[in-house]
Amino acid sequence: MRWQGRWADWAAILAGLALGLSWLWHGMYGFGGGAMFVLGLAVIVAAVVSITRPGALSSEAGVLAIGVLTFAMPWLLGFTDLTAAAWTAWILGAGIAALGAFGLVRARQARRRDPELAWGSQAYQVHN
Repeated sequence: MRWQGRWADWAAILAGLALGLSWLWHGMYGFGGGAMFVLGLAVIVAAVVSITRPGALSSEAGVLAIGVLTFAMPWLLGFTDLTAAAWTAWILGAGIAALGAFGLVRARQARRRDPELAWGSQAYQVHN
């Protein structure tokens, strides 16, 4: 079986899964925990789009933006006093942002090689 997609996209899925489940082991049952869950789910969705469409810049930019938002989340939501949760957000946020930046460069290269790798025009045609 051949794996499709870049290693960075699969690593982003794992990081998104860790982010989405981290509220459980930190005991964050409020808005911060919900934000971690939603952002983790968004990383997974964007990474899956990146796997299926390797030239799509929007999904890689989304992973990068979610990583930056996750990194800033402890300050934005005020849970810097929960040391483990804050460090989880900072480490996973920085990692997800780095994976998004790497994927953005690789998606741009793939798009130059074959523009149809993004969102091909034939995908919207109906065949009778």
